[in-house]
Amino acid sequence: MSKRVMMRALVPGTTFEIERLHAPGDAIAAYLAAVGPAPRGTELVPLADAFGRVLADAAVADAAYPADDRSTMDGFAVRSGDGTAARRIVGTIRMGVPPPGPLGSREAMRIPTGGVLPPGADAVLPVEDAAERDGEVVAAALPEAGAYLTPRGEDMLAGDRVLEAGRRIGAAELSVLATLGRVQVEVYLRPRIAVVSTGDELVDPSAAPGTGQVRDSNRWAIAGGLLALGCEVIHLPRACDEVGEIRARIADGLRVADAVVLTGGSSVGARDHVPAAIDGLGPPGVIVHGLLVKPGKPTVLAAVGTQPVIGLPGNPTSALTILDAIASHVIRALTGEARWRRSTVAAVAAEPFRGRAGWTWYVPAALDGGAARPLVLRSSHTSLLARADGYVVVGPEPAAVERGEPVEVVRYLGAA
Repeated sequence: MSKRVMMRALVPGTTFEIERLHAPGDAIAAYLAAVGPAPRGTELVPLADAFGRVLADAAVADAAYPADDRSTMDGFAVRSGDGTAARRIVGTIRMGVPPPGPLGSREAMRIPTGGVLPPGADAVLPVEDAAERDGEVVAAALPEAGAYLTPRGEDMLAGDRVLEAGRRIGAAELSVLATLGRVQVEVYLRPRIAVVSTGDELVDPSAAPGTGQVRDSNRWAIAGGLLALGCEVIHLPRACDEVGEIRARIADGLRVADAVVLTGGSSVGARDHVPAAIDGLGPPGVIVHGLLVKPGKPTVLAAVGTQPVIGLPGNPTSALTILDAIASHVIRALTGEARWRRSTVAAVAAEPFRGRAGWTWYVPAALDGGAARPLVLRSSHTSLLARADGYVVVGPEPAAVERGEPVEVVRYLGAA
């Protein structure tokens, strides 16, 4: 595949040459291979600040966990070999302290859930299976070796790689790190992403739009998605539809951030200057321009040196969908996150989801219980994605999901 995946207009300023467009997976692979985006470094943070960060150093168990055999029930620590014979109760095991001594033949010790079994014990007799009288306990059934206990090292053994570098730290990961005594955690630095809106028609959200004007909403949607990916967002001033000004904004972003994300100006109209502005800043420039997707066909994936420059479409639905489905792969590489699973909801199509043969369509969907209903796709609508519960990926083959067929609804980045 050529390093530059370019598009040309069949009719200047109107459309793309379809045979030159690439499937999203191919475009992402080509871009990552050409640029190799990666985190810019690491830092140590307290465990209390590690939630949501990406682990930069594998968490390896330093010992066996649990360190001792522990009871999973309230009851009596016993020897299974004593069968159903009466056992003399010789002590009580308490939490947080060692057992009072070893367990002899036909002896038992009271033990709480989580208590450490004494030497000699190999089973726990739950209180509901025990009859206690005159200082002795009798088992209702034969205790089996290993019953109602967690063996030493069953959770983790010394040398186990429990968490690999590149894993985002959630609640479960915090528990593991705390268990291993990792009160200082090495994480990747958060990537700094500069956001630039382009377009002569844009005004501040605080302004009343005039005829032909719209409030600059895209930058806030994109910023929210980037925050959900674990980035620091730097808002830069808007750029009008002039190559020189767009190029200047990108250059400003490259000076203060690790990557630049633009919205608008990426198509092939007379006033769409983002590709030309990027190519004037240095190699490799535009690597991918135009995808076989809807919405978001005029997406731009570029770089200046090793710094990504991503051109998202100007339509609100297109911009946020492409950030989620395409650009997030580049952003995650900058965060260091090596593996992830998209948040999805399994459902059944309440109505057909239609696409186009050979294309990938991201169709907004609303959920009603276990049923997913497609929403009319209007790239220019701002409220569409707020009314959607996610999107269904349709195509490239088959180009439709029929009513009653199973679907996966992909939740948008940062969805509540």
